Amino acid sequence: MQESTVPYVKHIDTALKAASPIAYNVLDIFAGCGGLSLGFEANGFQTFGYEMLADAAETYSSNLTGECAIKKITPETQYHERFDVVIGGPPCQPFSVGGHQKGIDDERNGFPSFLSAIRQVQPSVFLFENVRGMLYSNKWYFEEICQQLRSEGYLLDYKLLNAVDFGVPQNRERLFVVGHKGGFRFPDGNRQKMTVGEAIGDLIETTHDEKKILTASMDRYVANYEKASHCITPRDLHIHKPARTLTCRNIAAPTGDMQRVKLSDGRRRRISVREAARLQSFPDWFTFYGTET
Repeated sequence: MQESTVPYVKHIDTALKAASPIAYNVLDIFAGCGGLSLGFEANGFQTFGYEMLADAAETYSSNLTGECAIKKITPETQYHERFDVVIGGPPCQPFSVGGHQKGIDDERNGFPSFLSAIRQVQPSVFLFENVRGMLYSNKWYFEEICQQLRSEGYLLDYKLLNAVDFGVPQNRERLFVVGHKGGFRFPDGNRQKMTVGEAIGDLIETTHDEKKILTASMDRYVANYEKASHCITPRDLHIHKPARTLTCRNIAAPTGDMQRVKLSDGRRRRISVREAARLQSFPDWFTFYGTET
């Protein structure tokens, strides 16, 4: 992973300088396959993750120096080790504009578990990221979360950051929240934007997977979708621009979020796992386990 993909990590390191002269230990909850931990490890941190999906936990442990336990995090989860930093992406479906926006009524709401981890571990610094909807339709809940975290003695800084401003070839806007005891500031996002062509240009014509080629009926579906949504520019990936936000909807039938590339022969196909990984700024040596889903 390029350092530019996680610039706030260096700033977190600045906020930690007085905490310990040795490598800092990071607890990553809702760790997934380890993308957030990968950025921290690239900058010298030691990580340990918790993730309830076995394939994701195997991916984490197989690629990172840190280990990932297969465990579902709840507010009752106990943490017995000492950690300097707590990081995580509490499940965002309850607050995403792409979901039903049930917020705190959604059983997938991970914030009570994240708050419990902070209260137990009392790290020097913590970080979580979530969808931008936390600042809008669910802002009242976000403010309540901030109030509880401040009551634990933390200063809070939060900001909407777009990954494309930090060297990632994808427009991906997320809310980042950092809790600290002083010395942290967000970096400026003024990196040169990376394009789809720069990221996956060498893979587009060399990836041969007929199962991913859009059929005539899929093409018609896409055309009807774009017409109904008044889409002026086809939503293919354009090699001279960064990608749209990647979502989980890239596996089967064509949807409005599906990422697709146009081949030189005019056909279109869904992107491959490796292409998706590059657009997320995962290095090519990073191996994913489990099914495509």
